[in-house]
Amino acid sequence: MSAAAIAERRFLQQQRCRILYRKALKSVLDWAVHRDIFYIEGEKTRLQFEANRDVQNLETIDRLLFEGEARLAKLQHPDPYVVPWSPGGSKYARNPPVPPVIGLVNDFGRESSH
Repeated sequence: MSAAAIAERRFLQQQRCRILYRKALKSVLDWAVHRDIFYIEGEKTRLQFEANRDVQNLETIDRLLFEGEARLAKLQHPDPYVVPWSPGGSKYARNPPVPPVIGLVNDFGRESSH
């Protein structure tokens, strides 16, 4: 395997690891809504990632990432937290924009005074 191919593979592994870590923290937040519990559980998650920080073998890293992604999929919350104003949130599109077929009048009844 060429040096460029190894560098590309390592870059993709780092990217997968970052994405996995962010998703793991978001999953922890789904289970532990209170911040004090989230900080404790988030630290445990960080320690699990730090335990494998110095692994250099590319195949071992791929295996660890695959196992982590499978574990994350298994531990997903059945009703994850959604920010209220995001799609799927309780406030999303509560006040939708005015349809373009309805014209807005900004002079509030004074249109005949021109």
